[in-house]
Amino acid sequence: MDTLTVKIPETLKEMLKNFAERSGTTKSQIVRAALIEYFNKDQLSKKDSFYDLAKDLAGSVKDAPADLSSNKKYLNEYGK
Repeated sequence: MDTLTVKIPETLKEMLKNFAERSGTTKSQIVRAALIEYFNKDQLSKKDSFYDLAKDLAGSVKDAPADLSSNKKYLNEYGK
């Protein structure tokens, strides 16, 4: 395993040290787990389309006019 040196503020260093002591693990294990979680979240956000993220909401508006997107009369008061 490679070694990586990272500069962090003193307060973050203390938080990391305290968390490691409380959880009975090493600072390195905490940082590795945090990096894995960070990169996994980043991959998820790039993988899903907007529709994938909001498909449970698609079609959930039942009382809207059927031609809301194409009938300009519904846009008369828009933005006022």
